[in-house]
Amino acid sequence: MRVLIATQAERTHFLGMVPLAWALRTAGHDVVVASQPELTEVVGGAGLTFVPVGTDHRFRHVIKRGAAAPEPDFDMTGLRPDRVTWEYLRDGYRQIVPWWWRMVNEPMLGDLIALCRGWRPDLVIWEPTTFAGAIAAEASGAVHARFLWSVDLFAGMRGHYLRLMHEQPAGRREDPLADWIGTRVAAFGGEFSETLTRGHFTIDYMPDSLRLDVPLRYAAMCYVPYNGRAVVPEWLRRPSQRPRVCLTLGTTAHERFGRYAVSVPDLIEAVGDVDAEVVVTLPRAQQESLPRVPDNIRLVDFAPLHAVLPTCAAIVNQGGPGTVFTTLSYGVPQLILPNPHMFDAPLLARRVAEQGAGLTVASADVTPEVVREGLLTVLADPGFRRHTNRIRDEMRGLPTPNALVPEIEGLAAHYRRPVVTQ
Repeated sequence: MRVLIATQAERTHFLGMVPLAWALRTAGHDVVVASQPELTEVVGGAGLTFVPVGTDHRFRHVIKRGAAAPEPDFDMTGLRPDRVTWEYLRDGYRQIVPWWWRMVNEPMLGDLIALCRGWRPDLVIWEPTTFAGAIAAEASGAVHARFLWSVDLFAGMRGHYLRLMHEQPAGRREDPLADWIGTRVAAFGGEFSETLTRGHFTIDYMPDSLRLDVPLRYAAMCYVPYNGRAVVPEWLRRPSQRPRVCLTLGTTAHERFGRYAVSVPDLIEAVGDVDAEVVVTLPRAQQESLPRVPDNIRLVDFAPLHAVLPTCAAIVNQGGPGTVFTTLSYGVPQLILPNPHMFDAPLLARRVAEQGAGLTVASADVTPEVVREGLLTVLADPGFRRHTNRIRDEMRGLPTPNALVPEIEGLAAHYRRPVVTQ
């Protein structure tokens, strides 16, 4: 098959797709990654063939502008019943479709359609915010699949939205997502269908214990940690004399949002007397501005998590899915401080905590003292390690990317459509 992997230029969204891309490649399929030019070095670093399409989106710049372009206050988690109403979800869609999804997709859409029509992929795999991948697949007649990198909030929220919409009078059934996608596919004679929001099938590395109850066809895959290029430093090759703890708030979260619920210096002070070697990932510019660095703190500007975590007794993190799943895959208990600006982090953190694999502290409740006590609890209670190992074993029981390839081949054949000519 010819397989096109489509992703908007978000590094962390792409990294989780790399093991499957290589599994397809080593099975003999032609694999090409298409994204905006900003992702050129990241894809090249993974050793995959890259086709830049369109121009870079400005989503990160818009967020940094803050009040000049306010971030929608839209909760997709469904954790609060008072926010699973028609009015709330309708207003949320009115905001999120133009503010996020159109912004990251429109700059690449035309070029991606042209690429699909010219190269004729048999299968397009797109990450769940890259609706351009589904639209381009529709334009060329390709089968297409979503690739999830976190809990499936998109399909869960969409299910609530459609249910509530159909309860409204005919004249009030507003659907900004369908209107936008429908306009784009109508330009080449296509029609909107819900397949364009969820793919013909969905590839998912979520174990059943963490997965949301969404009635879709999922092709389950074992999560394989990949954090990009990795060089193991000399200090990491030596055994630590004390339990090792990793403290990371995520490079993407820092670069994008530039703010946390509690200051980094205060967090470092809070764990400065814990009997552990605490490895803190922090950009060099922030390292230089720290007023004090306790003796048990090791500052690094970057550390490959898949190399650090096997040596760790615990981790404090921001709830990013790449960090959370890499941590789970090595059976390391975690204290999650979910970044409130990462839409999936609060729900993912809650699912992990409900399974006994760690603790979570809501953003509004984070203080240095709470973080210190939470870390000490995670380190002292062996139950966290036991439950984390249970999830680790569940994840390892899923098909590896290589083992999943035959199922993907079968699904692509099942959904294959007649060739579309221009």
